[in-house]
Amino acid sequence: MADIERTAQATWTGDLRAGRGVMTTASEVLDQTPYSFRTRFGDEPGTNPEELIAAAHAACYSMALAHTLAQNGHTPERVTTQATCAMVRTDDGFRISAMRLEVNAYVPGLDREAFARLAEEADKGCPVSNLLRPGLKIERRVALDGR
Repeated sequence: MADIERTAQATWTGDLRAGRGVMTTASEVLDQTPYSFRTRFGDEPGTNPEELIAAAHAACYSMALAHTLAQNGHTPERVTTQATCAMVRTDDGFRISAMRLEVNAYVPGLDREAFARLAEEADKGCPVSNLLRPGLKIERRVALDGR
């Protein structure tokens, strides 16, 4: 049995192109949140699975980096991560091909070289990176905000 479990539910009605779906998380942060073919593969406003994967990765990595920095004596004032989930069309349909993390942090007293090293270390402690890494290329760009 797992130490922690999180639950979400999705319901889809209709065929792929004309159908619609809703998703709800146990916390109800997402509550009957709509999604569709056009929010996923087109430009209709709304969410989609890849956006949610990117959000999960950005949140998880930001937390992992903040923890790694603090564990090494550098409490960050801010860590911002933008994650981009890239999809490509293949002969078998679409597949997620890469994740790109663009990280910017403000950490008083930390130099860029140490920050880059700790950002690399943080990736190893990020559960979402660890889930995605075996079959997916994860690119990471880091910048230290000098304010």
